[in-house]
Amino acid sequence: MIVVGSAMGALRAVLIAMVMCLGSLSGCFGESDSLDAPKANDLEVSPTIIPGGEWTTIELNAKEDLSVFIPYFLQDPGSMRAQNGTVLDIKAGKGVSVNILFPPRNTDVVLLVGEYGRENWPIRAADESWYAWSSDMSNGGAVTTTSNEDNGTWQWLIPHSDSGGDVSIKMLKTIRAQRSDLTVENGVGASAGWVDGRSVYEWVEFITDETPDPLDPADGAVGYLDRWIGNGNPAYEDAITYFEGVMSGYGLRTEVHRFQSGTLWAANICGYKDGTMFPDEWLVFGGHFDIAPYATPTSLLPGLEQTGYGTRTGAYDNTAGSSMVLTTAGALANFDARRTMVFCLWSSEEEGLWGSSAFANDLPPGVTVSNYLNLDMAGINYPGNYALSVYLGPDGTGDVIDQPGMYHMAEWIGSDALDLAYQIERGREEWAAVGEDPLWQVQYEDMVAIYESPTARSDHDPFQQIGVATLGWNGVVDGYPCYHKTCDKLSEMEGYMATDNATGEANLVHSWDIVTWWAVYAFLHMDQNPVPNEL
Repeated sequence: MIVVGSAMGALRAVLIAMVMCLGSLSGCFGESDSLDAPKANDLEVSPTIIPGGEWTTIELNAKEDLSVFIPYFLQDPGSMRAQNGTVLDIKAGKGVSVNILFPPRNTDVVLLVGEYGRENWPIRAADESWYAWSSDMSNGGAVTTTSNEDNGTWQWLIPHSDSGGDVSIKMLKTIRAQRSDLTVENGVGASAGWVDGRSVYEWVEFITDETPDPLDPADGAVGYLDRWIGNGNPAYEDAITYFEGVMSGYGLRTEVHRFQSGTLWAANICGYKDGTMFPDEWLVFGGHFDIAPYATPTSLLPGLEQTGYGTRTGAYDNTAGSSMVLTTAGALANFDARRTMVFCLWSSEEEGLWGSSAFANDLPPGVTVSNYLNLDMAGINYPGNYALSVYLGPDGTGDVIDQPGMYHMAEWIGSDALDLAYQIERGREEWAAVGEDPLWQVQYEDMVAIYESPTARSDHDPFQQIGVATLGWNGVVDGYPCYHKTCDKLSEMEGYMATDNATGEANLVHSWDIVTWWAVYAFLHMDQNPVPNEL
């Protein structure tokens, strides 16, 4: 993350109030329900032990004619693409198989049951979970069924003004798989699934491994250190070759985009999976793989790691983000998406966003970027005693929400799939009171802040400059004493993330689990319905 000036918009309380009153969530609920309407017990679900955080097949069987609203991502059997919920009509004695992705970090899930052929349904508010909403349905809005836009089998859902009246709630519990070789101290609760935080941790651990390797002439270490932009830097080129191989190994069409800035040559590494419906619309994930170069030789002296500028490892800035890009790319590489997926490791962010700027300003003819997701400096944040910032933009003014669609989507994901409604509420109040700067500098407990950022200190800025709506994640920045220092190491991050109830390692694993899943869920939403820049 590069350093530029920052500013705090005014009247944030008004801004937040406007978000909470978005018309897209409006609707009313019926007061009556037919005595012979289907009940939750009329729907049987198997297996009884349902996995969370991974694609799994469940069977829905009806005892009576009924409709069931599934408010989670599932795979349409016709298009074979993921879609955000559907309504299925099931006759008595019949069943339907559904390949579904239940939330990774929320064990309480629901299905809504109504009369056969029902089209209109109530939905939760964006700032609460389905489970919380089911006990008080006075908040939220409504959706209605519409035709499948993928030439698929199952209906899509769109906002509507009529909820269709009361529904029955089928309560279910999920269990997320865990690796058997780990403990609570290692973050075992976030160690398995379609993506998981433990895999991110192990990527960071490997890439920053300083164990001497005399057979490696590039950096003399097992990991991939010294990733400073510069002509002839063997460690930089070694890292490019390695990351290119990882992307290709995932089965992605991988390209190393070399570009010149002044007298320096640099490179971005990007993996592509072509979209099956809109190949010229690119949905881009990115994080920079370069690290802050040494500017003062004293940084290399023992005991003076925090006095100079530069790092060999850059664990937080930005091996963490690079590792999340790699983890996400590995999971989605075999995924059939509508839009072309692009996973990029940017070069030269520390020099002034050179890599992402070169990419955004040199798109192939006819290609547009539908949305951009940025992963830079996430990890020292919730569930540690620091705030997790979920920033979106571009921001136009400080007194209104300029990107309500992106705000709504981010809150919708965080409140249910990640079970963070309470932490998001606290973050909303704090950001409205103090703005962005303190969130990047001081300690907070239980704080996740979603907000429109007035600053653009990372690789999302070039995409905003070409009119793309963006979403990104980071933790504490300026308040981290190892920011752009030699001490920016994994062990140092663990020390800052230790809390009274968890080890630093466990909290890091869960932190990266939250951010990686948030990015994946955002991808699923954006692939089906890109979020427009509303400025």
